[in-house]
Amino acid sequence: MAGKRWTGNPVPVSDLANAILDPVLRKRTGISVGLVQSWEEIVGPRLAHNTRPEKIQWPRRMHEEDPFEPAVLIVACSGPAALHLQHETGEIIGRVNSYLGFNAIGRIRIVQKPVANTGAKPRPRLRKLTDAEQGKLTGAVRFIEDEGLKASLEKLGASILGSRK
Repeated sequence: MAGKRWTGNPVPVSDLANAILDPVLRKRTGISVGLVQSWEEIVGPRLAHNTRPEKIQWPRRMHEEDPFEPAVLIVACSGPAALHLQHETGEIIGRVNSYLGFNAIGRIRIVQKPVANTGAKPRPRLRKLTDAEQGKLTGAVRFIEDEGLKASLEKLGASILGSRK
């Protein structure tokens, strides 16, 4: 960002955060923010909920002439998902290497530890809408032609109204 002239165009905060965090993560763990953000796409939603990439350990090279050796991807995994992860390591290695664009990873080491997002609050229970609220919500979206958009907005409205006391 340094040296760029401000043009007045808005920049997504995620782009700014990535520009700051990516070099730090690469130096400390060998992992890019992109790999962490794309983890669910790489391993699938079933494994992504219970696993996360922790670190990439690159083998030490004594000399510049030493041949390239693939790294070890260290993956934190909650206990029950470890067996699933272990059975799918070959496929995951292939997907990570495809994501990175070269054969960077040679094997995966699983480290068992709690991975679940403990900071997330459970979803509140939504109350049933009154007939008046449901009618007002239906009236608010009645002119939307796209049925998918209409259904999504109606669902959003119901969750907002249902969360109010």
